[in-house]
Amino acid sequence: LRLFAFLLTSLAAWYLGYFIAAHVPQNTVSIAALQEIGRKPVLRAPAPKRQKCDLWSPCPPGNFAYRILSGGGKQRRAKICFEDEDALYCEQRCLGLAQGGSSWNVMCVPGITSCVIYSTDHSREMMDFIRKAPEGTLLLMATHDDGSTRLKDDAKKLVEELGSKEIKNIKFRSSWVFIAAKGFKLPDNIQKEKINHSDQTKNRYKGWPAEIQIEGCIPRNLI
Repeated sequence: LRLFAFLLTSLAAWYLGYFIAAHVPQNTVSIAALQEIGRKPVLRAPAPKRQKCDLWSPCPPGNFAYRILSGGGKQRRAKICFEDEDALYCEQRCLGLAQGGSSWNVMCVPGITSCVIYSTDHSREMMDFIRKAPEGTLLLMATHDDGSTRLKDDAKKLVEELGSKEIKNIKFRSSWVFIAAKGFKLPDNIQKEKINHSDQTKNRYKGWPAEIQIEGCIPRNLI
């Protein structure tokens, strides 16, 4: 009986060895490779597609994209983008305007043409710019540094007539952005204006409040 058990055990061991030898690959299999076999495949989401003016989501067909960002601190200048055209680099194809510093940045869009004026404290130039802009024009505005000290009341009144509710509330180094239409009405569902005042207890930068922005889509058939 013991001999029979011994033979049976030997036969089982031989068969197990033969089975393993027949099914294990000839090449050496590392522990890392065995661990990799047990892992579930990782599904990687495609990189998000960049949208015009860096909006989070694309504008519907038949719409223009825009984004207005105020300046912040000494180094972060205001940025105005319309249909992926940055106001800092666009040609002045609309009106011949003098360029100054960087407190006021205004971009006008008559049709699909755009231009920009930079003016530190020249209220008269800013007023001339707005008045000369033709009917059917979009005006996109942003401040950097201080846009209030030398902005005359008549210039504020002109901007107020475009629909601004905050222009008369601008204080020293307030961050302010605004989009207006000359000769037509903008949709009610878009944010047209935003302001952030300097507050030493809350400022992001030393002496400056955080930059602010508004963005969205404008139906092409309005312009």
